[in-house]
Parts: sequence; structure tokens; C-alpha cells
Amino acid sequence: YCTAGISGGHINPAVTFGLLLARKVSLVRAILYMVAQCLGAICGVGFVKAFQSSYYVRYGGGANSLADGYSTGTGLAAEIIGTFVLVYTVFSATDPKRSARDSHVPVLAPLPIGFAVSMVHLATIPITGTGINPARSFGAAVIFNESKPWDDHWI
Repeated sequence: YCTAGISGGHINPAVTFGLLLARKVSLVRAILYMVAQCLGAICGVGFVKAFQSSYYVRYGGGANSLADGYSTGTGLAAEIIGTFVLVYTVFSATDPKRSARDSHVPVLAPLPIGFAVSMVHLATIPITGTGINPARSFGAAVIFNESKPWDDHWI
């Protein structure tokens, strides 16, 4: 919400890709945003590793991987549904074509988006660690650099 005036609030490549498909952002801008999002995630995880190394090690660097007992199909379905819920909520909450009586909605857009992210996390953390933000997942995998997160990264 705080960066919306600068970049449109783009912090998730999945949302940026959705906006690219909807022609709300140009291809060049989308690519630059996605590169910046991934570089920002790598830097963020690097800072966490540097300043909170005990937590970093305890929680596997925050890297996503498929939990034991779940199939790759289940993990993939969970991520597809979770990402769809997030992107759909972002599109719905930020739609500029809402009627005049709903004009207050864009100001409150972070609220439904935050609720959607919370609900998706509650549902998918036990399965995949929640990878609905590909940049965050990529940054954690790059810095943690263990085989299990990289093996499951495609999900």
C-alpha cells in the first residue's frame, strides 16, 4: 500500500504477471518489476540471515518445500488455488471501474488483500510453506541453497 504511488504496489510477480495479461502494465515494465522483486527478495533474505541467523537456521531459511505426506499434485493444486485467490482479490479490490457508491473501496484495498493472503497462508503453509509470492520463494531458495527447496521450487 505504501509503495502504490511509486510502483503500483507491485511486490509479487504473480500479481504483476496477472496485470500484464490484463494489459494493465507493459511487458518491459512487468519484466523490470519482476527482476526488482526477485532481487529485493534475495536482499531481504540475506538481511534476515545476517541479522537473525539463529531463526534463519531454525526455520530453514524460510525456503518453501513440499511437506512430507503430500503429493506434488496436491502441492501444485494448493499453490494454483492460493495464487488465484490472491490475484483475484487484488484485481477485485483495486478495480477502478466500480460504481460511485463503491468509491471508498480502493482506499480499503489492502484490507481484503491482507485477509486473502492470511487465509491462503492458513491453508497452504502446512502443505508447501505458501509460495504464492514467487519472488519471496526464489529469494529464500537462493540464499538457503539446499536441494529440497530447489527440487520443489517449480511448484
